[in-house]
Amino acid sequence: MLEIPESVTIAKQLNETVRGKRIKEVETEHTSHSFAWYHGDPAAYHETMAGRVIGEAAGIGSMVEIELSEYGFVAGDGTNIRYFAPGEKLPVRYQMRITLEDESSLVCTVQMYGSMFLIQPKAYDNPYYLAAKQKPFPFTEEFTYDYFTSLRKGVSGKSSMKEFLATHQRIPGLGNGVLQDILFHAGLHPKRKIHTLGEADWRRVYETVTGDLRQMLAAGGRSTEKDLFGNPGGYHAILSKKTVGKPCPYCGEIIQKSNYLGGTVYYCPQCQN
Repeated sequence: MLEIPESVTIAKQLNETVRGKRIKEVETEHTSHSFAWYHGDPAAYHETMAGRVIGEAAGIGSMVEIELSEYGFVAGDGTNIRYFAPGEKLPVRYQMRITLEDESSLVCTVQMYGSMFLIQPKAYDNPYYLAAKQKPFPFTEEFTYDYFTSLRKGVSGKSSMKEFLATHQRIPGLGNGVLQDILFHAGLHPKRKIHTLGEADWRRVYETVTGDLRQMLAAGGRSTEKDLFGNPGGYHAILSKKTVGKPCPYCGEIIQKSNYLGGTVYYCPQCQN
């Protein structure tokens, strides 16, 4: 799933690979998928996009946005976007294909769910999109400790750490995936109630949010996810579906998992409380 490390990494790769190239053809709904979502009529995407030049791409939270003059193409959380060089064999199943003038292609595939939206940014009022565009990312100077503290205003003390950090778009693009290592390094269980945290705890959480995300970005994303070329990221997650049942690298306790708030959380019973 796209989260901050992946969306920013893929946007950077798009700018290095396809920026300035002209779109030749657009195909939508190649493979039927009940949970592949489009904005407006996908049959009209070719008419609107063909002939336009790929502009700057940006990672915005759990989305990747590509400028197309007054339009924007947005691949959302759950959509895998891949680059295929001219002549490279495309996958059999996919939801959307953007073929460029040099016969290279950007191909979007959806597994569980995902969105591929062609929008006019100035007129698009989706709250998730607007939050991702307007709020500062944790690796920027604007994401200060005071700003982080302000996110707690109006949040019930009975809320858990997972609920606070990874829901309600408080930090767009910080989802259930990157949350795991952030809380591990902070020494906090995902179900820990925020009213039990002191000032030193909050300082530590801020440092792990900003520090971990910088590390994930520097490594080109997480090893559990893939980049524009289908390669896994260089950041090896401590907590993930690949490490559950294995010893914690710090204390040796077995890494556990449980279902919580609509997703799976992973944790070390010794290191996190």
